[in-house]
Amino acid sequence: MWPAIVALLRSNAVYITLPVAAVIGFVGYNLENILSDKYTPYTKSIQENRAERLADDGKLQNAENVEKLRLREDVLERNLSPSLRK
Repeated sequence: MWPAIVALLRSNAVYITLPVAAVIGFVGYNLENILSDKYTPYTKSIQENRAERLADDGKLQNAENVEKLRLREDVLERNLSPSLRK
């Protein structure tokens, strides 16, 4: 009986494969929807961030009162290994 079933499946593989793949895909898709957390937190768009930066007129009008960039620590101590610290 098995050789007849295998011969039938081999001759009709094209017609059997698509429905089986569709059922497996449908079940997998719904299982993923049930199990996964699809919550994506809201983040502002690039255009909104740019608009906020441009709207900050206080810094743009007082361009003379800009803080100078200063290093708070020695440059060589920034990436110092823990074994070499004092």
